[in-house]
Amino acid sequence: MNAFARFASALAGTLLAVVALADDDPVLVGRVTKVHDGDTINVALTSGPIRVRLDGIDAPELKMTAGEASREELSRLVSGKEVALEVQTQDRYGRLVAVVFVGAMNVNARMVEDGHAWAYRQYLRTETRYLCELENDARSRRRGLWSMDAWVYPPEWRKAQRAPGVAFTSFRQETSKACLAAVGTR
Repeated sequence: MNAFARFASALAGTLLAVVALADDDPVLVGRVTKVHDGDTINVALTSGPIRVRLDGIDAPELKMTAGEASREELSRLVSGKEVALEVQTQDRYGRLVAVVFVGAMNVNARMVEDGHAWAYRQYLRTETRYLCELENDARSRRRGLWSMDAWVYPPEWRKAQRAPGVAFTSFRQETSKACLAAVGTR
């Protein structure tokens, strides 16, 4: 881990502790300075910069089909804008994991609803299981990545990059019920 990553991790941990003490629903406010991909942004807080992973969603990687489109959509929604971060946790990479709001708009939900991200089954919680319904609706309406004939679930794509030959799950007939059944299992 480089010096910046260690600093960001320490800062994020401190912020989580301070905000958690101040309120049951931790909220930080800052301005988006960079969009890395369809589920990761940089935010400038008054206390300094942080990297934020959008909670409960997984967008295509930039090298995947629809990866650039996903990043462009997130950029359209948040670039340069003030955001409120409902902090959930910190991930193993030192990023804050949060629900991101622009005004009253839940950006995480919007990305799934518009078909630019998946409900991230492995990390869904009771409070975020509604993302399965949004994903199912986007799929049935063929929005965003669901308008394409072929797609790959990002965790499977990442695994195949490390170990070629991994078989991909077909999500063509996926339902919100199947999404909910898979929560925490992939």
